[in-house]
Amino acid sequence: MLRIEHFTKTYGPKTAVDDLSLRIAPGEIYGFIGHNGAGKTTTLKAACGVLPFDRGEIYVDGHSIKSDPIACKRVLAYVPDNPDLYEFLTGIQYLSFVADVYGVSKADRQRRIQEYGEMLGMTDDLTLPISDCSHGMKQKVALIGALIHAPRLILMDEPFVGLDPVASHQLKNVMHRHCEQGGAIFFSTHVLEVAEKLCHKVAIIKNGRLIASGEMEAVRGQASLEQVFLELEGQS
Repeated sequence: MLRIEHFTKTYGPKTAVDDLSLRIAPGEIYGFIGHNGAGKTTTLKAACGVLPFDRGEIYVDGHSIKSDPIACKRVLAYVPDNPDLYEFLTGIQYLSFVADVYGVSKADRQRRIQEYGEMLGMTDDLTLPISDCSHGMKQKVALIGALIHAPRLILMDEPFVGLDPVASHQLKNVMHRHCEQGGAIFFSTHVLEVAEKLCHKVAIIKNGRLIASGEMEAVRGQASLEQVFLELEGQS
């Protein structure tokens, strides 16, 4: 579903991500962890076509993000860590706008807005102006907007930051449902306990280089993910 091959991104003399290769298959929830500035957001933005890069290739559902970005964007969705929504719109108006961009039929958008609105406890709040919504509510609107065109791949940057326990539980349910239906999720997180319980696979990045990746049980071994992460980071 997502194939990253020898991805390298530089900013002037600084190499933000160095020769990164990963594969995310349909049905997988894949966690991406690392310290601030390790290269997680850079990788996610490149994978969804927001950020150009120097070397390597990224394929989404078999399409190159470099040479065929439109085909890639038709089947993916990106939820940034701080969604920048049109705050003068209500939630419903924003979701209708996103559905128009992707050419989603009226029947499909209504069904998906109702389905995910109920799953995330947002049905009544979608009538509010986005400017009146809390951070957690805005994240939910952004998530419904990401799901409205039924993407196969969802990229998420720190999706659990700022969510209360109920909202976190709702988000996990949505993620599980998406993957049970054959989709894939690649997300960055600092919440290692969530990654440990939620993810099928995990990748650890340090200073732009991949230092561990694979099945959660194989990466973790007999220790906790937190212990492994700290050891690899050289902090314990």
